[in-house]
Amino acid sequence: MLTIRDLDVWFGHVPDRVDAVRQATFTVQQGESFGLVGESGSGKSTILRAIAGLIPTWSGRIEVDGRVLDRDRRDRAFFKTVQMVFQDPYASLHPRHSVDAVLAETLRLQGMDRIDQRIVRLLDDVGLGQGFRFRYPHQLSGGQRQRVAIARALAAEPRVLLLDEPTSALDVSVQAEILNLLADLRAEHGLTYLMVSHDLAVVGHMCDRLAVMQQGRIVEVMEVGDLRRGAGRADYTRHLIDASGGYRREA
Repeated sequence: MLTIRDLDVWFGHVPDRVDAVRQATFTVQQGESFGLVGESGSGKSTILRAIAGLIPTWSGRIEVDGRVLDRDRRDRAFFKTVQMVFQDPYASLHPRHSVDAVLAETLRLQGMDRIDQRIVRLLDDVGLGQGFRFRYPHQLSGGQRQRVAIARALAAEPRVLLLDEPTSALDVSVQAEILNLLADLRAEHGLTYLMVSHDLAVVGHMCDRLAVMQQGRIVEVMEVGDLRRGAGRADYTRHLIDASGGYRREA
């Protein structure tokens, strides 16, 4: 469903150019949930933004369902296939647009009909009743806002969701609710996920395989079972897994 080959992403121009991603290569199968992990600044979110067309300065090859993407533009067919859920639900929703307006606008942009019925179904899909339809973002909790953001992404009936740390801005108890919702939606709709997270426990729960990134490069692609066993091949992967265990006085 998704093929990334020799991907370089950079910002600025020589001599001040910053290479954020270098020679990244991996594939994501249809229906798979694939994780990108690594420390802050390792290039995880940059890959998602390059795929989504939010960063034009990249080279290499990006394919979605066998179709090679153009570097400079994304057409309507792309956005019917791929949608993105951002990290911060407080920033990704317009403060003066109601939930109804957010979803209706997205549905119209995608050329959908039966707007009212689709909005009701989307709210049901993400666990929000019709009572939330005409509320504004300031009337919603962080978890409810993220559910609206997920509903907006699902409005296009995509096959691939790009998830940029979708729970990191939420309380721990709410994180579990959103992760379970995403797992249910993937099973129900046959979605393919590419998920960025710095939390290895989240990736271990949500993903089938993952790529470990360090300083813009992929150092290892591994099965999630190896992650759970702490069986990374690369030294950096083993250090990352060890660090995720938290503070230990004896260490």
